Amino acid sequence: MGKLLTSRWGRLAGLVVLAIALVVAPLVSSPYINYQLSSIAVFAVAILGLNIVMGYTGQVSLGQSAFLGLGAYIAAYGVVHDWPVLLSLVLSAVIPALVGMLVALAAARLRGLALAMITLALPIVGVPLARRLTDLTGGSQGRSVSWLKAPDATGLANDQWRYYVVVVIAVVAFLLARNLVRGRIGRSFAIVKENEAVALSMGVSPYRTKVLAFTIASLLGGVSGFMYLAVVQYTSPETLNFFTSINLVAAMVIGGSASIVGTALGAVYYVLVPVLAGQVNSSRTALISGAILLAVLFLLPAGLVSLPRRLARLRSSGRRPRSTAGPTAPGDAAPPAPASSEALTEQHP
Repeated sequence: MGKLLTSRWGRLAGLVVLAIALVVAPLVSSPYINYQLSSIAVFAVAILGLNIVMGYTGQVSLGQSAFLGLGAYIAAYGVVHDWPVLLSLVLSAVIPALVGMLVALAAARLRGLALAMITLALPIVGVPLARRLTDLTGGSQGRSVSWLKAPDATGLANDQWRYYVVVVIAVVAFLLARNLVRGRIGRSFAIVKENEAVALSMGVSPYRTKVLAFTIASLLGGVSGFMYLAVVQYTSPETLNFFTSINLVAAMVIGGSASIVGTALGAVYYVLVPVLAGQVNSSRTALISGAILLAVLFLLPAGLVSLPRRLARLRSSGRRPRSTAGPTAPGDAAPPAPASSEALTEQHP
């Protein structure tokens, strides 16, 4: 009981420290650091959607960048036409969710490579489409906007205000996702991932479950697109790039599949590792990032979230008591066991 209370108080203290750090960080940091922290929040929500559909439900999705780009374009269109910010956020979430649901209704019965190809087509089709729809997207040059400026009453700089906006959205998204995966829907995801036949026998429809998971992932992708435009103030067809989806999948695996904490760690990896690699050698950024990716996957196959467990195992194995008896020499023989009284009687009547 004492250990349980201690662990609960420990988690509560950790959450309080994290909340304080999130509030104080932009006030003591430079605009560049605030930009990086805001970017982590943006891609954490995008990776969270991927983790819902891939980590928790066991499906394949290589098109998350398409929903991120769609959400960013909807938000940019709203800025150009003076929509209220809340309306832009809602539509940036709802429209990608509807598109994702339509795709899922057609593709949820597929598996493996077939499903991967369907989702892969989304960014491949989305990039040239965005270049052609000049009136809506700005064509190849994209859309540059200026919005979400800090209200004068707050006394904050623009980068600080945008940080708070995207962090609040990210925190709400993570809390909702945490409750989702720990509830009845999350159990349905886990059953479908484990065995679809068992899911059917328990009254869980794998088809509806997959459609729901893909829709939620698309919604979160659209929300991350809204956040992306808030931070970067620009979007273009390259936002939908296929390589962005691949990097998001890699970040999800690096952080830890089917883990809320792992999602946040994956976002930190996604944003900071290329920056650090570029500081080491700007011409070898991709090479250094790839080497780090391989090293993490080799040492921590379950992702960065498994690092505390790995360290705990190493400590416990180092504390195991070793045998104090010295090795027996090859010529040494064990002393004979004393004979019982009955045996002695038989030998000497």
